[in-house]
Order: sequence, then C-alpha cells, then structure tokens
Amino acid sequence: MSTDDYKRAAAEAALAHVQPGMKLGLGTGSTAALFVELLGARVAEGLDVVGVPTSEATRELAERVGVPLTTLKDTPELDLTVDGADEVDPELRLIKGGGAALLREKIVAFASRRMIVIADAKKQVPTLGAFPLPIEVVPFGKEATRRAVERAAARLGLSGKIEIRRAEDECPIVTDSGHTILDGHFGRIDRPEELAAALSAIPGVVEHGLFIGLADLALIAGPDGVTTLEASPASAAANARRFA
Repeated sequence: MSTDDYKRAAAEAALAHVQPGMKLGLGTGSTAALFVELLGARVAEGLDVVGVPTSEATRELAERVGVPLTTLKDTPELDLTVDGADEVDPELRLIKGGGAALLREKIVAFASRRMIVIADAKKQVPTLGAFPLPIEVVPFGKEATRRAVERAAARLGLSGKIEIRRAEDECPIVTDSGHTILDGHFGRIDRPEELAAALSAIPGVVEHGLFIGLADLALIAGPDGVTTLEASPASAAANARRFA
C-alpha cells in the first residue's frame, strides 16, 4: 500500500466516530481532505451533519462534495474535529501548520469537545521537531518578531533557521487570515510546553503550530493497519474542562 492508501485508511477509520446530528470541525491538508470527501459520500447517503471548515480550501472542497457548512458564529461549540497532523508524539502532542491553516485549525479544535487526528505512520514520531515548526505572525514588524522567536528558542537550547515561508514565486505565503508564516527548523523539541508558552508571549506571534492538550485520539495507518492512540487520562480531563 502507498502513503495515500494509509491516509485514506485513517480517514475511513475516523468516519466510525461520526454520528448523525454532529457538528464537526473539518481539518485542512491531504489526509483531512480525504476525510471530507468520504464524509460527503456519507452525506449523499443521508447522514445529517454540519461542518465548520478550517480553511478556504476545505470550505471549497466541502461545498463541492455536498457537506453542509456552518460557522463558529452560528455554531460556537462543536462535537468533534477531525484533522491531520505533520507530527504526532506518544502523548498526542502535535505539530500542525504545514498547510498554513494552523490558526483556524487551533480555534476550531479548541471549540470542539473532541479532536481526532488522522495520519499515516510516517507522521508518528518519538519526539517533535523534525518537521519545521510553523509560527503564524502579523506582517507588521515580522523581522523583529522573527528575532524575538529566535531569542526565545535559544533560551530553551534550540537553534536552527527561522525563515519566512515563501511560495514558488518567492513571495511570502499569506494565510487565510492575512498573516505570514515563519518556519522554525529547531530539530528535536524536548520541552514543547515551554516553547509553546514562550512563543505565545511574543507580541506579533498570532499562533504557533504546537497543538498540546487538544487531541483526544489519533488514528495512525500503516502496514499493520490502523493503530489507535488515546490521550492520557490527565490530558483527556483537561480537554473536557474546556466545556465544564
């Protein structure tokens, strides 16, 4: 089987967690897109759900395959978000943002009672950091912000390039919210919680791609089938307190 086959297997496994009447967060990226396509087929068969897309690309796909959509303004609390990840560690801490949708992805995940991560086995890692960490920043003062990120990372013993993500024409990538993406090539991130807090404290940083304490379940597909990883009881309790 190919990587695409594994992604589809993970997406199919997530459909088993979708119940009629659910309000869903719809993720962004290649694996999440497969889930949206499969969900559209279920909707065509009569499944009654509504979704909030995490990007304009996901919105366009959902409309194309017939998934009814809403907004967080009209539906501020969701039952379940299904999204992919660029990396997943054993504690279900994630790096996300390879598709430049991390801000909306995190907002939607935080508004959801549960989050399921779907990925192929290559995304499962013992320690986060091989994938460059996306950091969404406002364009104003972005060089000052980049340097502040560099200093914050250095205080935690992290080094490596922190560069503006650019398109093929060398123009900076612009997110759906009008921001710029910095990619931090930090390598191994041994203290992701500390890095997350340090980045969040920097003016100019809108959001970062460390998703900590948000995922409840990960469905990881590989040669041996789909493996289910669950959040620790402590993490699950912390997630539940968002709606207490």
